[in-house]
Amino acid sequence: MTGRVVECPIDEMNRPRGSKDAAPRIPPTGPEIKTLFTGWGGELVTCRKFAPTARNYTASKLMSQVGLRVSEACKLDLADINWDLGRFGKLHVRHGKGARGTGPRERMVPLINGADRTLRWFIEDVWGQFNDDHTRPGAPLFPSERKNTDSSSRHVGDDALRNGLATAGKAHLPGWTDTLTPHVLRHFCASELYLGGLDLLGIQEVLGHSWIATTMRYINPRELHQTGEKPQVAWSQRHTEGLCSLYGPAV
Repeated sequence: MTGRVVECPIDEMNRPRGSKDAAPRIPPTGPEIKTLFTGWGGELVTCRKFAPTARNYTASKLMSQVGLRVSEACKLDLADINWDLGRFGKLHVRHGKGARGTGPRERMVPLINGADRTLRWFIEDVWGQFNDDHTRPGAPLFPSERKNTDSSSRHVGDDALRNGLATAGKAHLPGWTDTLTPHVLRHFCASELYLGGLDLLGIQEVLGHSWIATTMRYINPRELHQTGEKPQVAWSQRHTEGLCSLYGPAV
Protein backbone atom coordinates (compact mmCIF):
# COMPACT_ATOMS: atom_id res chain seq x y z
CA MET A 1 0.00 0.00 0.00
CA THR A 2 2.86 2.40 0.74
CA GLY A 3 5.01 1.29 -2.20
CA ARG A 4 7.81 0.16 0.12
CA VAL A 5 9.05 -3.40 0.67
CA VAL A 6 8.60 -4.40 4.30
CA GLU A 7 11.16 -6.95 5.44
CA CYS A 8 10.40 -9.28 8.32
CA PRO A 9 13.61 -9.75 10.32
CA ILE A 10 12.75 -13.33 11.24
CA ASP A 11 11.56 -14.54 7.82
CA GLU A 12 14.47 -15.62 5.66
CA MET A 13 12.15 -16.95 2.97
CA ASN A 14 11.03 -13.43 2.01
CA ARG A 15 14.38 -11.91 1.23
CA PRO A 16 13.95 -8.69 -0.80
CA ARG A 17 14.80 -9.37 -4.42
CA GLY A 18 15.75 -7.22 -7.37
CA SER A 19 13.26 -5.90 -9.85
CA LYS A 20 13.68 -9.04 -11.98
CA ASP A 21 14.29 -12.62 -10.94
CA ALA A 22 17.35 -14.20 -12.53
CA ALA A 23 16.78 -16.96 -15.08
CA PRO A 24 17.36 -20.48 -13.73
CA ARG A 25 20.98 -21.60 -14.09
CA ILE A 26 20.82 -25.27 -15.07
CA PRO A 27 24.20 -26.95 -14.47
CA PRO A 28 25.70 -29.91 -16.34
CA THR A 29 24.63 -33.41 -15.36
CA GLY A 30 26.66 -35.73 -13.17
CA PRO A 31 27.89 -37.79 -16.17
CA GLU A 32 28.97 -34.60 -17.95
CA ILE A 33 31.00 -33.43 -14.96
CA LYS A 34 32.53 -36.90 -14.69
CA THR A 35 33.52 -36.69 -18.36
CA LEU A 36 35.13 -33.31 -17.74
CA PHE A 37 37.29 -34.41 -14.84
CA THR A 38 38.16 -37.78 -16.37
CA GLY A 39 39.49 -36.06 -19.48
CA TRP A 40 41.17 -33.31 -17.50
CA GLY A 41 42.78 -35.83 -15.18
CA GLY A 42 44.16 -37.69 -18.19
CA GLU A 43 45.97 -34.53 -19.26
CA LEU A 44 48.03 -34.55 -16.08
CA VAL A 45 50.19 -37.37 -17.42
CA THR A 46 51.38 -35.45 -20.48
CA CYS A 47 50.84 -31.74 -19.72
CA ARG A 48 53.80 -29.35 -19.94
CA LYS A 49 53.26 -27.75 -16.51
CA PHE A 50 52.06 -30.47 -14.17
CA ALA A 51 51.81 -28.55 -10.88
CA PRO A 52 49.72 -25.56 -12.12
CA THR A 53 47.47 -27.86 -14.18
CA ALA A 54 46.94 -30.19 -11.22
CA ARG A 55 46.22 -27.19 -8.98
CA ASN A 56 43.54 -25.87 -11.35
CA TYR A 57 42.08 -29.37 -11.67
CA THR A 58 41.95 -29.85 -7.90
CA ALA A 59 40.43 -26.43 -7.17
CA SER A 60 37.72 -26.92 -9.80
CA LYS A 61 36.93 -30.42 -8.58
CA LEU A 62 36.66 -29.09 -5.04
CA MET A 63 34.19 -26.45 -6.23
CA SER A 64 32.04 -29.16 -7.80
CA GLN A 65 32.22 -31.37 -4.70
CA VAL A 66 31.60 -28.89 -1.86
CA GLY A 67 30.41 -25.74 -3.66
CA LEU A 68 33.25 -23.34 -2.86
CA ARG A 69 33.25 -19.91 -4.47
CA VAL A 70 36.35 -19.29 -6.57
CA SER A 71 37.30 -16.38 -4.31
CA GLU A 72 37.09 -18.67 -1.28
CA ALA A 73 39.27 -21.33 -2.90
CA CYS A 74 41.94 -18.77 -3.79
CA LYS A 75 42.27 -17.58 -0.17
CA LEU A 76 42.50 -20.97 1.52
CA ASP A 77 45.61 -21.83 3.53
CA LEU A 78 47.02 -25.29 4.15
CA ALA A 79 46.17 -24.81 7.82
CA ASP A 80 42.48 -24.37 6.92
CA ILE A 81 42.18 -28.13 6.43
CA ASN A 82 41.03 -29.82 9.63
CA TRP A 83 41.38 -33.55 9.05
CA ASP A 84 40.32 -34.42 12.59
CA LEU A 85 36.87 -32.80 12.38
CA GLY A 86 33.92 -34.96 11.41
CA ARG A 87 34.02 -38.15 9.42
CA PHE A 88 35.89 -36.81 6.40
CA GLY A 89 37.52 -33.66 7.74
CA LYS A 90 36.44 -30.05 7.22
CA LEU A 91 37.62 -26.91 5.49
CA HIS A 92 37.66 -23.68 7.45
CA VAL A 93 36.46 -21.10 4.92
CA ARG A 94 37.56 -17.82 6.48
CA HIS A 95 36.72 -15.53 3.59
CA GLY A 96 33.13 -16.42 2.78
CA LYS A 97 30.84 -13.88 1.19
CA GLY A 98 28.95 -11.77 3.69
CA ALA A 99 25.45 -10.44 3.11
CA ARG A 100 25.09 -6.76 2.23
CA GLY A 101 28.62 -5.72 2.97
CA THR A 102 28.82 -7.29 6.42
CA GLY A 103 32.34 -8.56 5.82
CA PRO A 104 33.71 -12.11 5.49
CA ARG A 105 31.37 -14.85 6.71
CA GLU A 106 33.22 -17.87 8.06
CA ARG A 107 31.94 -21.44 7.86
CA MET A 108 33.15 -25.01 8.21
CA VAL A 109 32.67 -27.09 5.06
CA PRO A 110 32.66 -30.91 5.36
CA LEU A 111 34.91 -32.68 2.86
CA ILE A 112 32.11 -34.79 1.42
CA ASN A 113 31.62 -36.26 -2.08
CA GLY A 114 35.25 -37.40 -2.24
CA ALA A 115 36.67 -33.95 -1.51
CA ASP A 116 38.88 -35.47 1.20
CA ARG A 117 40.52 -37.80 -1.33
CA THR A 118 40.92 -34.97 -3.82
CA LEU A 119 42.78 -32.82 -1.28
CA ARG A 120 44.94 -35.64 0.07
CA TRP A 121 46.16 -36.48 -3.42
CA PHE A 122 46.96 -32.85 -4.17
CA ILE A 123 48.82 -32.24 -0.91
CA GLU A 124 50.79 -35.49 -1.01
CA ASP A 125 51.66 -35.62 -4.73
CA VAL A 126 51.48 -32.05 -6.04
CA TRP A 127 51.82 -29.33 -3.42
CA GLY A 128 55.52 -29.86 -2.77
CA GLN A 129 56.32 -29.11 -6.41
CA PHE A 130 55.59 -25.43 -5.76
CA ASN A 131 58.73 -25.36 -3.56
CA ASP A 132 57.20 -23.75 -0.51
CA ASP A 133 57.50 -24.55 3.20
CA HIS A 134 54.38 -26.36 4.37
CA THR A 135 55.09 -25.34 7.99
CA ARG A 136 55.07 -21.63 7.17
CA PRO A 137 52.09 -19.75 8.67
CA GLY A 138 49.84 -18.59 5.87
CA ALA A 139 51.15 -21.12 3.33
CA PRO A 140 48.49 -21.21 0.57
CA LEU A 141 46.54 -24.34 -0.20
CA PHE A 142 46.58 -23.41 -3.88
CA PRO A 143 49.90 -21.66 -4.58
CA SER A 144 50.66 -19.37 -7.48
CA GLU A 145 53.72 -19.85 -9.66
CA ARG A 146 54.64 -16.31 -8.67
CA LYS A 147 56.68 -15.80 -5.53
CA ASN A 148 56.81 -13.16 -2.82
CA THR A 149 60.03 -11.23 -2.25
CA ASP A 150 61.09 -13.81 0.36
CA SER A 151 60.60 -16.63 -2.21
CA SER A 152 57.46 -17.93 -0.51
CA SER A 153 54.44 -18.75 -2.65
CA ARG A 154 51.56 -16.36 -3.17
CA HIS A 155 47.94 -17.46 -3.22
CA VAL A 156 46.75 -18.27 -6.71
CA GLY A 157 44.60 -15.62 -8.42
CA ASP A 158 41.04 -16.34 -9.49
CA ASP A 159 41.89 -15.64 -13.15
CA ALA A 160 44.25 -18.64 -13.20
CA LEU A 161 41.53 -20.95 -11.88
CA ARG A 162 38.87 -19.53 -14.19
CA ASN A 163 41.11 -19.83 -17.26
CA GLY A 164 42.15 -23.35 -16.33
CA LEU A 165 38.51 -24.45 -16.03
CA ALA A 166 37.55 -22.72 -19.28
CA THR A 167 40.39 -24.41 -21.18
CA ALA A 168 39.50 -27.83 -19.77
CA GLY A 169 35.82 -27.31 -20.52
CA LYS A 170 36.57 -26.41 -24.14
CA ALA A 171 38.66 -29.56 -24.53
CA HIS A 172 36.53 -32.09 -22.66
CA LEU A 173 33.03 -30.62 -22.48
CA PRO A 174 32.63 -28.72 -25.77
CA GLY A 175 28.89 -28.32 -25.28
CA TRP A 176 29.70 -25.96 -22.40
CA THR A 177 32.36 -23.87 -24.12
CA ASP A 178 32.32 -20.26 -22.82
CA THR A 179 29.61 -21.10 -20.27
CA LEU A 180 31.38 -23.43 -17.82
CA THR A 181 32.48 -21.25 -14.91
CA PRO A 182 33.32 -21.79 -11.22
CA HIS A 183 29.85 -20.50 -10.36
CA VAL A 184 28.25 -23.15 -12.58
CA LEU A 185 30.19 -25.79 -10.62
CA ARG A 186 28.75 -24.29 -7.44
CA HIS A 187 25.24 -24.69 -8.85
CA PHE A 188 26.13 -28.24 -9.86
CA CYS A 189 27.19 -29.02 -6.30
CA ALA A 190 23.92 -27.68 -4.87
CA SER A 191 21.85 -29.71 -7.32
CA GLU A 192 23.83 -32.89 -6.66
CA LEU A 193 23.48 -32.47 -2.90
CA TYR A 194 19.74 -32.09 -3.37
CA LEU A 195 19.50 -35.17 -5.60
CA GLY A 196 21.52 -37.03 -2.97
CA GLY A 197 18.89 -36.30 -0.33
CA LEU A 198 20.34 -33.36 1.61
CA ASP A 199 17.66 -30.91 2.74
CA LEU A 200 17.62 -27.20 1.93
CA LEU A 201 18.98 -26.10 5.30
CA GLY A 202 21.90 -28.49 4.95
CA ILE A 203 22.68 -27.24 1.44
CA GLN A 204 22.43 -23.64 2.67
CA GLU A 205 25.00 -24.40 5.37
CA VAL A 206 27.43 -26.06 2.95
CA LEU A 207 27.24 -23.23 0.41
CA GLY A 208 27.30 -20.45 3.00
CA HIS A 209 24.16 -18.63 1.88
CA SER A 210 22.68 -16.01 4.18
CA TRP A 211 19.19 -16.57 2.77
CA ILE A 212 17.53 -19.91 2.08
CA ALA A 213 15.70 -18.27 -0.83
CA THR A 214 19.09 -18.00 -2.54
CA THR A 215 19.70 -21.71 -1.97
CA MET A 216 16.36 -22.51 -3.61
CA ARG A 217 17.46 -20.81 -6.81
CA TYR A 218 20.65 -22.89 -6.89
CA ILE A 219 18.75 -26.18 -7.05
CA ASN A 220 18.07 -26.79 -10.72
CA PRO A 221 19.08 -30.37 -11.57
CA ARG A 222 18.93 -30.97 -15.30
CA GLU A 223 17.37 -34.37 -14.57
CA LEU A 224 14.21 -32.66 -13.26
CA HIS A 225 14.01 -30.24 -16.18
CA GLN A 226 14.34 -33.10 -18.67
CA THR A 227 11.26 -34.75 -17.17
CA GLY A 228 9.34 -31.48 -17.14
CA GLU A 229 9.21 -31.31 -13.36
CA LYS A 230 9.81 -28.02 -11.60
CA PRO A 231 12.49 -28.24 -8.89
CA GLN A 232 10.47 -26.03 -6.54
CA VAL A 233 7.54 -28.44 -6.79
CA ALA A 234 9.85 -31.40 -6.28
CA TRP A 235 11.44 -30.15 -3.09
CA SER A 236 8.08 -28.97 -1.74
CA GLN A 237 6.66 -32.45 -2.33
CA ARG A 238 9.69 -34.07 -0.70
CA HIS A 239 9.32 -31.96 2.45
CA THR A 240 5.57 -32.60 2.56
CA GLU A 241 6.15 -36.34 2.34
CA GLY A 242 8.74 -36.06 5.10
CA LEU A 243 6.30 -34.32 7.40
CA CYS A 244 3.58 -36.86 6.64
CA SER A 245 5.90 -39.74 7.52
CA LEU A 246 6.77 -37.97 10.76
CA TYR A 247 3.30 -36.96 11.94
CA GLY A 248 1.08 -39.35 9.99
CA PRO A 249 -1.69 -38.50 7.51
CA ALA A 250 -4.10 -35.66 8.24
CA VAL A 251 -7.57 -36.64 9.39
